[in-house]
This record gives sequence, C-alpha cells and structure tokens, in this order.
Amino acid sequence: MPGNTGRPLIAPSILAADFARLADEAAAVPGADWLHVDVMDNHFVPNLTIGLPVVEALLATTTIPMDCHLMIEDPDRWAPPYAEAGAYNVTFHAEATDNPVGVARDIRAAGAKAGISVKPGTPLEPYLEILPQFDTLLIMSVEPGFGGQSFIPDVLGKVRTARKMIDAGELTILVEIDGGINEDTIEQSAEAGVDCFVAGSAVYGAQDPEAAVEALRRRAAAASAHLRA
Repeated sequence: MPGNTGRPLIAPSILAADFARLADEAAAVPGADWLHVDVMDNHFVPNLTIGLPVVEALLATTTIPMDCHLMIEDPDRWAPPYAEAGAYNVTFHAEATDNPVGVARDIRAAGAKAGISVKPGTPLEPYLEILPQFDTLLIMSVEPGFGGQSFIPDVLGKVRTARKMIDAGELTILVEIDGGINEDTIEQSAEAGVDCFVAGSAVYGAQDPEAAVEALRRRAAAASAHLRA
C-alpha cells in the first residue's frame, strides 16, 4: 500500500502539467507513487485551478493513487466528496477550518486517507496534539497558490519536529512536502525527514517525466536516514 514501502514517495503535481492533456500527462509518469492534484478555489488562495469533476475524470483514466490537496475554504463541506470519488489521500489546510479533526473523520469515513497541511508561516505546534488523527502531514515549502516558486528552507524545522516525534514512537504519520522541490531541494527535504515529495516542474518540465521521477527518488533515498532506494 502506498506510504508503507519504506522508499521515497514521489508525487508529480499536475499543476505543472498540460491541462489539455491530463490523461496523457498522468500516463507519462507510470512510476509515480501518487498523482498530486492541487484544487484551488480563488478564495483561500488567489488562484483558480480544477475541482471535483476533473478529479473524477482523472480517476477514471489512471491507476496511480490520487493525492488531492485542497487549497479551499469550507473543507468541512467540500473535502469528503473527493474521498467518495475515490481519491487515495485528501489533504485540507489547517488554516481553513475550526474543526480539523471532524473533517479528518469525515474524509476517513468516506474511504480516503486524511491529510492536514500548513502554510510556510503557520507554526506546527498548535496542531501537534491532533496529528494522531491524520494519516498525512503536508508541509508547504512555498506559499500556496501558484507553481514555480522558490523553496523556503525555514519550513524544514517543522519537518524535523514531526520526524523526531515519529522516530520516538509518539506519532505515526506520513510527512509530505510541496513547493519548489527539485533535484537539489529534495536532498535537503529528505535529510530533514520527509517521506513523500511533491514535484511539479521538476517532473513535467523535464524532457522525460518518467526518468525525472526515478532520478528524484534516487536523490531522496541517498540523502535520507529513514528511507531506502
């Protein structure tokens, strides 16, 4: 099952793909562990991307587990339908709801893994006690909203905090990072303790996206103390 392989998980982000050819773009990364889908509503973030109908269409064309990152307001209402549609992992933002545990419960009840995400400027400490209610912790390493931004290394402190708790047996969660991940920054992230790496232009901007996925995985494994190739 994805997440329990012991190897770095690579999740190509279709935000960097050709939106007119999404089925083909999904097929171009057969070695991907997850397919990362950024859902933006032009309210929580200043951008508008895709929604549930496109996710449903993609789910019908690929067997790669779908990793839906909801950068939206009101995840209490909108998150569970992504799980019901068949997404493997549904992540929403801590900043978008006053009831994160309830949203996680509803996502899980609908059949998906539940993830919580924090923006670069959001401290992790207020959420540490609820992390056991989640399957995935997504650390944003750029401001959510647009692809192609530069990696913010300061967020790795949050990764290290989570990894320390995991290694101490205090927490069981998959640590994911999203934003500015490439062949250089993936090594820093892996060394800090990340399990799953979202990569957009580093994959879809490459001449061979499939080879790019494997190259990123090798670099992450080489730099990580807890993952293998």
